[in-house]
Amino acid sequence: MDAAKKPDPKLPIGVKIGGVTARTLVILALALLTARVASPQIEHLWNLQETPDDLIRVALGFALCVWCVINLFILPKDAEAYRTWIYLGLIVLPFALLGAFVVW
Repeated sequence: MDAAKKPDPKLPIGVKIGGVTARTLVILALALLTARVASPQIEHLWNLQETPDDLIRVALGFALCVWCVINLFILPKDAEAYRTWIYLGLIVLPFALLGAFVVW
């Protein structure tokens, strides 16, 4: 077996849970923010073909939301990635939640 593909036996469970939690919250906040910003300006989705700007914005927003949801299920491979997500979560998560709150 390749050494890069083996799970790290020295990874504490707290670091793993913290990293996965921070990563999940950041990705979900970004997906929610994207979904809100990419929503159409018109009232019904059936009228999207009338305004190409809305159609492009909704299509790109949908693609980005799908990409975010797919990445929720792809977990990091090494212990350092979990630690990095903990640090990023502490820095990025408040700003992502603040942005989602302001936009909503």
